[in-house]
Amino acid sequence: MNDEKIQSKISKLSDVKKEIGKVIVGQEKIIEELLISILAGGHCLLEGVPGLAKTLLVSTLSKTMELGFRRVQFTPDLMPSDIVGTEILEEDHSSGKRFFKFQRGPVFTNILLADEINRTPPKTQAALLEAMQEKSVSYAGETYELPKPFFVLATQNPVEQSGTYPLPEAQLDRFLMFIRVDYPTEREEIEILNRTTGNTSEELSTTMNSDDIIELQNLVREVEISEPLVAYITRLVRQTRPQDSNAKIVEQYVRWGAGPRAGQALVLCAKAKALLSGNYSVTLNEIAAVTPSILRHRILLNFQAEVDGITTDKVIAELLSNTEKPKSKLF
Repeated sequence: MNDEKIQSKISKLSDVKKEIGKVIVGQEKIIEELLISILAGGHCLLEGVPGLAKTLLVSTLSKTMELGFRRVQFTPDLMPSDIVGTEILEEDHSSGKRFFKFQRGPVFTNILLADEINRTPPKTQAALLEAMQEKSVSYAGETYELPKPFFVLATQNPVEQSGTYPLPEAQLDRFLMFIRVDYPTEREEIEILNRTTGNTSEELSTTMNSDDIIELQNLVREVEISEPLVAYITRLVRQTRPQDSNAKIVEQYVRWGAGPRAGQALVLCAKAKALLSGNYSVTLNEIAAVTPSILRHRILLNFQAEVDGITTDKVIAELLSNTEKPKSKLF
């Protein structure tokens, strides 16, 4: 693919941002992280209190892309078959014979919005595990491939709220990024009120299709990253583990740290961030920008951290400040 065609593909990402901006006020960083997650081929978890337009953001993103989209509202009575599908008994009218046929569930789409994913019990949450990791579903001895590309974009309420079930660590690790959605600024909130209490509505245009996304995902993997930066990412991830870390904050407050999947995510997301900025090689800035969203759900704090008010973001900030960086000015 020549440079002109590459730039044309990247420019479509800018068009996606503009289209989302017609509906969503502010949240530029969150929109960028969602796009990074999609370019890197991973799933994304958004956490925030109700009313911060998490669901609207994901559904708006889907409307700017020519992709299949399904939404599942996770509730305490949701069953695994409500997500992946189930077998139904059918009859051949010509022969009178009965047979079971697999009825595909909403997971068979390109973008699955798992809304309030932590309001359903762990058994149902776990139904997504194979789909998220293997991009396929197994049922009654048969394996069914999911469409390409496939993303789970999930929202959840803070776990301190009533009626929530914390996601199992194994499932949390399947999410490439964990994005926290904060309250808007005062100016943004005024704009939200003005936009949403009148008679006008914005028409969204489709700017990308599945082929565009797959091509961009392939381009992400071609973005260059130097060996010193790969070594730095390895050091950063290993510093999150109490048994390997020399950081006092980790030794004091962390029960266990991130696994190798975190390093893979950091490399891919840093490459996606670089490509999104129109660059073809990764720098320290890209790594620092994506690190919090990649590590915050892969570090488990102990009880002492809760007592002392230490958060995973504080641990990550200290590690970014203190982990030895490559010395070359080229990075």
